[in-house]
Amino acid sequence: MGWITAILASGPARKALGLMLAAIALALFLLNLRRTGERVGRLAERLETVEKTNDIQRRMLDAAANRPRTRDELARRLRDGEF
Repeated sequence: MGWITAILASGPARKALGLMLAAIALALFLLNLRRTGERVGRLAERLETVEKTNDIQRRMLDAAANRPRTRDELARRLRDGEF
C-alpha cells in the first residue's frame, strides 16, 4: 500500500490525476448539457401541443356559444345568409 501512496504523491502522477479529474468533470458536464437540451426540446414540443389543443378547444367553445338555439333561429340565419 505504501508504494501506491508514493506513486500518487509524486508530481507527475498528481498532475495526471488532476488532468484526469478535469477531463471526467468536463465529460460529465457535456453529457448533462446534452440531456438538458433534450429535455428542453421535449418541453417545448409539449408546450406547442398544449397551445394547439387550447386553440382548438377555444374555437369549439366559440362555435358552440354562437350556435342557433332553436329551429326558428336556424331557419332565420339560413334565410339571412349568416352562415
